[in-house]
Amino acid sequence: MSDPNFPLTTLVGHVLIAMPGMDDPRFAGSVVYICDHTSEGAMGLILNKPTKKVTFKGLLEHLEIEPLKPVESVPMYYGGPVEQGRGFVLHSGDYAGNDSTLQVSDSVGMTATRDILEDIAVGVGPRSMVMAMGYAGWSPGQLEAEISMNGWLTVEADSALVFDTPSDDKRSVALDMLGIDPRLLSVVGGQA
Repeated sequence: MSDPNFPLTTLVGHVLIAMPGMDDPRFAGSVVYICDHTSEGAMGLILNKPTKKVTFKGLLEHLEIEPLKPVESVPMYYGGPVEQGRGFVLHSGDYAGNDSTLQVSDSVGMTATRDILEDIAVGVGPRSMVMAMGYAGWSPGQLEAEISMNGWLTVEADSALVFDTPSDDKRSVALDMLGIDPRLLSVVGGQA
């Protein structure tokens, strides 16, 4: 049975762009890719806050996963404040792990199990990927309330934004997708 209070449109596959007045410093300036959004809440990964706390090579060493050859650098991000000790791999749609892969769209999937790390280490992982430590989560209705209070802008994401755009450019590229000049954004919002 559907929830009559839940919007008919889901934000899965969209990015949230933090507005200038975002009070929470963990999300200020963030671009968050939404992986799941239902009447039970939402889950996403911050894509533009690289982390230096953990490297991909260090993660493999910690998990005692031995790569067959030196692994290419996988971008590591602060994915959000929830479960920061857990890794999430956002990856191109060419990789489908076992049942643990959440197919977000035709071109993007998310896997949060050890098997994807093992596959990357032996060279059979996804073509494109980013890894996030932790995630952003919202309880039922929380994200919708934040959007209605002008905390976030939303735009449908493409794989180029997710995988190919440098971290420092993700916010401006996402705003460009909306046709918005970031210099014109205001801390004060209104409602039409």
